[in-house]
Amino acid sequence: MNCKLSRLWICATILAIVCGTCVITCCSSRDDNPSDSGKKEVRIAIAWRADTDNEFCTNIVEAFREAGVTVTVLPQVKARYLDYDGSAVSMTCIDADGIGYLSNASGTLVRSLGYAESNAAEVLKDVDGVVFTGGEDIAPSLYATQADWHHIEAEIDYNAARDVSDFLTMTYCLDHDIPIFGFCRGAQMLGVVSGATVVQDIPTWFAAQGLPYNYEHRREKAEGETYRDYTPHDVTLTDGSLLSRYFGTTTLTGCPSWHHQAILSTEGTPLRVTATTTVSGIDMVEGVERTDKDCAVGVQFHPEAAIVKHIGKGVNNANASQFMTYDAALPLFRAFIDECKQ
Repeated sequence: MNCKLSRLWICATILAIVCGTCVITCCSSRDDNPSDSGKKEVRIAIAWRADTDNEFCTNIVEAFREAGVTVTVLPQVKARYLDYDGSAVSMTCIDADGIGYLSNASGTLVRSLGYAESNAAEVLKDVDGVVFTGGEDIAPSLYATQADWHHIEAEIDYNAARDVSDFLTMTYCLDHDIPIFGFCRGAQMLGVVSGATVVQDIPTWFAAQGLPYNYEHRREKAEGETYRDYTPHDVTLTDGSLLSRYFGTTTLTGCPSWHHQAILSTEGTPLRVTATTTVSGIDMVEGVERTDKDCAVGVQFHPEAAIVKHIGKGVNNANASQFMTYDAALPLFRAFIDECKQ
């Protein structure tokens, strides 16, 4: 090979290496056009839960599949300063009455020590966004100001292991700017983590205010009924909020709802209430956003359930017309995917 050809070969080799590097960098850098789904393969995961066959989990999986992304469930995040029996938090860390929620002492440890002594970093190292699904009541021992449980025997529904895993997962995400989205319990956990106050039982709370309540947030199960379906209600979104941008509107009709607890007040916290529904003259919190983060959002309702009803995969699809449409619900999931690509 003569010197001229040799120089040309060297230049071509360098150019190939440089161009190859540019391609890798461009694919990995911040997406200047979030709507272009071809630039980055995004990994969105659901925060750990043992019962992955629960509809609060499977509906989220289906909704994101419709939006074009396959989501998986994360491993459990465990605190090294608590005792465990397998995946369950040990009874030594449970309330003295045996109701099943995290004891006050354990709740104090979780809030004070956080994820530093946990496997959170390992679990979340390759994740672009985390979704927190619906489910059990959150232990009142995790509130910023601890409270006793609500003493309603028919509403004993706690999961200490999930509480710890969710709390540590969410705080890690917030501290490391990993986008998060909470549905129902997930929105409440965003409130608890951020220091908001919580209504432990909505019907009881309305009764204490001397106001009528007709179970606008969770339909009561009829006698002999094997499945308690969602109930629809309307939600108003704050103009200019992330939620209004995600949904593309400030008014949602027929939002599927299934809860008896809710965020009461965000005063003194970095949370902003950006969605409400009015019941007996009271604006109930239906959506919150962290003002100090790019994407830390929660909704109290279940748009994923509406999507599943409309694609015919739910338990009760005959009443799909009562709920928000497929086209009204899906933009939220696409918007969160775009947030996670950035």
